[in-house]
Amino acid sequence: MRPRTLLALIFALGLAACGGDETAAPLAADEVGLSRLELIGKRIFFDTSLSEPHGQSCATCHDPALAFSGNSAFTLGVAPGAASGRFGTRNVPTVMYAMFVPPFYFEDDAGEQVPVGGLFLDGRAASLEDQASKPFFNPVEMALPGPAALRERLAAASYAQLIRDQFGAQVFASPAATLAAAAQALAAFERTPRFAPFSSKYDAVRRGQAQLSVQESRGLALFVDATKGNCAACHPFVAGSKLDADHLFTDFTYDNLGVPRNRRIPANAEPALFDLGLCGPARSDLVETRPQWCGAFRVPTLRNVALRPAFFHNGAITTLRDSVSFYVTRETDPFRWYRGELYDDLPPAFKANVNASEAPYDATPATGPRLSEAEIDDVVAFLHTLTDGWKP
Repeated sequence: MRPRTLLALIFALGLAACGGDETAAPLAADEVGLSRLELIGKRIFFDTSLSEPHGQSCATCHDPALAFSGNSAFTLGVAPGAASGRFGTRNVPTVMYAMFVPPFYFEDDAGEQVPVGGLFLDGRAASLEDQASKPFFNPVEMALPGPAALRERLAAASYAQLIRDQFGAQVFASPAATLAAAAQALAAFERTPRFAPFSSKYDAVRRGQAQLSVQESRGLALFVDATKGNCAACHPFVAGSKLDADHLFTDFTYDNLGVPRNRRIPANAEPALFDLGLCGPARSDLVETRPQWCGAFRVPTLRNVALRPAFFHNGAITTLRDSVSFYVTRETDPFRWYRGELYDDLPPAFKANVNASEAPYDATPATGPRLSEAEIDDVVAFLHTLTDGWKP
């Protein structure tokens, strides 16, 4: 077969996989194999015309090279919005493995009602579809004035016919229908294997295809040791299980870590501004009904944690080693982290909510930290094994 004929065949097969729409842009290499719905979601995800002003897409903040996180490569710990001079107040969470996050609920744990799940760091979105519909209209994100603006831009997109083919000719008849279609497509794309490849060195080890180094093995032992790192208390996995979903390194619960205030965030110039996490605007009733959870944020997956440019809900810490050191020395060397007072990013009423009872937070200046500097290095070495795309 002549090369030109072969290329034509490949292109035709690609069109067939996407519903045969010849008016859409040709498939990129990373689009081959996607269903039409997933393809629409992928193109929306990377479309920089869907913000006001143009220039920001989902991928701007959720960079594929940084495990679909990244804060637009800014060093503030949070991302800038599409509109000049606007910044968010939270670190951009990874979209990878988000498909496994359950809807928000309270579960009974030995008589205590414990919050679990939900998308965003405060769990306010029940599903990927629900989450995907929000950033378009957030004034510190993509900043569209409303669903009508999204409908107008999607109707003019190069892939608009794909949307009509998938959802019907009336998809652009109402802003609500367009928004629902966009959210469904984005969620479908975010459920594709590229968002949950399970392709790290750790995965190769559990499949018998590789071995941890001596240092990585020490780090794993410290990670699970309840008297040392105790990381697995919130970032668990099921040793020996062949099910990928048993190796997510999160239990989806909430914890208040007393993370230091990030003074690089412009909004934090206002000293009375505090992010109450689970008790934020979406669930402000919890301030009265469940105040013990104010200041708590959902435990993230540790998969690909070494790729993140900022850590914790406010991006206050910007290296992986420092983030592990914070866990270990928060109580033994507090003013390495805080300016003036402990837990300086919480109002006084909620400082008692900070987790200080579990290792390694239960250490004191008298006892010394649970991990030595060398042991911190070991844990960091293990965390690097959770980065996807590993090759021997």
